Amino acid sequence: MQNTTVELPNLSATDRFGRLLAEGLPDGSVVALIGTLGAGKTTLVKAVAKYTGCAEEIISSPTFVLLHEYSDGDRPIYHFDAYRLTTAEEFQRLSPDDYFESSGLTFVEWADKFPQVLPSEHLEIRIELLGETSRCVHLTAHGTEYATVVQKLSSGCHTECGRHLKSAARSI
Repeated sequence: MQNTTVELPNLSATDRFGRLLAEGLPDGSVVALIGTLGAGKTTLVKAVAKYTGCAEEIISSPTFVLLHEYSDGDRPIYHFDAYRLTTAEEFQRLSPDDYFESSGLTFVEWADKFPQVLPSEHLEIRIELLGETSRCVHLTAHGTEYATVVQKLSSGCHTECGRHLKSAARSI
């Protein structure tokens, strides 16, 4: 399993990280977003959307509607939010596999609530608050394709985003 941790000291660094994600994620990617309320999960999706050609101002948290679909950019973005759901069965009723198997980019906020519904191969991003605008981002690759993504993000973040804190590869 490939993982790395990067500190994003401000919103500009988060924006650059979103650009690197937009450029580095292959079609059909599934990204599990994990973090407390206000950690910046939706902010990160906005940054990715901006660099795929979506109007970032239309991106909002899907907490009350559970899923937003954005198709005005270069690649569709599917943005789930599991915060209000109480069971994996409720999440399954949203037919996530249809989105996971699409060519778009699928983001699942609060993915740690129902990890069993995620595909075995996905990118996990844990966002930790450090300050008002600073974040610590922990990336974990689940699968070989995402290990490559994490390696590229680690290199790119080291030079463009913020302070690279640590990187490790473990066999699974």
